[in-house]
Amino acid sequence: MTPGARTALWVLGGIFIFVLVIYGVDTLFNGLVLEWLQKKYTSSYTHWDTTGGMAYYYEFPDWHGMKLLALLFLAVFTLIWLFVLFFVTRYYSRKKVGSVVSDIASDIRDYMAEDVEVQEIFGGNYGEISTQMVEIKAAMQRHEQILKEEASRKNDLITYLAHDLKTPLTSVIGYLSLMDEAPDMPEAQKARYVHITLDKACRLEKLINEFFEITRYNLQQIILEKETIDLYYMLVQMADEFYPVLSARGNTIRLSVGEDMTVYGDSEKLARVFNNILKNAVSYSYENTEIEIGAEKVEDGLKITFRNRGKTIAREKLEFLFEKFFRMDEARATHTGGAGLGLAIAKEIVTLHGGTITAESENEVTTFCVILPEGL
Repeated sequence: MTPGARTALWVLGGIFIFVLVIYGVDTLFNGLVLEWLQKKYTSSYTHWDTTGGMAYYYEFPDWHGMKLLALLFLAVFTLIWLFVLFFVTRYYSRKKVGSVVSDIASDIRDYMAEDVEVQEIFGGNYGEISTQMVEIKAAMQRHEQILKEEASRKNDLITYLAHDLKTPLTSVIGYLSLMDEAPDMPEAQKARYVHITLDKACRLEKLINEFFEITRYNLQQIILEKETIDLYYMLVQMADEFYPVLSARGNTIRLSVGEDMTVYGDSEKLARVFNNILKNAVSYSYENTEIEIGAEKVEDGLKITFRNRGKTIAREKLEFLFEKFFRMDEARATHTGGAGLGLAIAKEIVTLHGGTITAESENEVTTFCVILPEGL
């Protein structure tokens, strides 16, 4: 039924009820209503017929008065009927809306709690709602997955902390215990143990500092102090600092960077990035090989590459190179391996600069690529 037809039925029903009310009141009071109408809205006069000696009595309705009365009754009836209609409609509308909301809420609970298709729950009745619910459920599932991954990373943090801190700490305690148990130990041997203990303690300090540093980056407590940096000078200086380590392994560095090459960023932080990447390259390079460092301008800014020859990194491991605490198996087995935070810290710094860092490895050549935006 159309809204117009429904309204017409309501009006006709109201008129019918009004007539019944008037009739009922008139019947209840023995025609009092009709008698009042007759007295109020009729005019009469008597005519005497002098020829025949007859008197004639005439009554005329007061059509103007009756019309005004009818309009008054209609106005009052309309107001009362609209008032009643408003509250009745409001009551049933609330009841209907409440029922619909309750049904939708029940459907939403079922859909969110069960692994079912949205059509099975909502059907075709709530197309827009079903679309929104698919998006909401997908977002909640993504959020839930993120929370699970965060919990997993926290568990990994505890595991790696226990592993990486325990190893040097155990060595420190072990060597100190040996010296405590043998106070008459030869001086040469004691000096050797002291040197080893100090080395392990320094490594322990380094690991703790790395943990604190990555935490600072995660909490976004780092403020960049950007300036124009002489990239060529920075890389030359860094190559010189690595000379002792390189010479011990027979490695060399070939620098392919223009002397006028500059980059805009935080010099201290970017030096840390390049240092961590080069340290990684040295750790995983074959002995007596060359490490190439290059820089060139590209469409997105400035591209700095570090390339070394070494064991090819499996594709599935490349995805995790910049994850916290990730280390290649051989690095974890040696005393030179860090906490697996160097590349993670490098990624955080590059990201803060609005750049990207990637890695690829094939045919025993591993390349790290850093792209930084050029200029202010």
